[in-house]
Amino acid sequence: MFRLWVKEFKDNRMLCDTTICDDSDDTRTHKIFRALEEACYQFDLGKPLWLDSSVREFKRHAKARFYQDSFIETINFDYLEIQVIEED
Repeated sequence: MFRLWVKEFKDNRMLCDTTICDDSDDTRTHKIFRALEEACYQFDLGKPLWLDSSVREFKRHAKARFYQDSFIETINFDYLEIQVIEED
């Protein structure tokens, strides 16, 4: 089971969160992209761009933050954070 926790933060407070689960036999990368897409759909957001800093942070900690510069449209929160909480 693969689970990705996605959270929106503003002023160091969590506004909302969701956990996306995936039991498919797909690759880890595909599971991450699919889970992020599903969470953005639930939050009514455009998908963020993966900047080099986001990729490095995710590789190092299995966690990444997407700030305003990762989104094309204006966001009403400080950042979107994703974190892998379970992998099989």
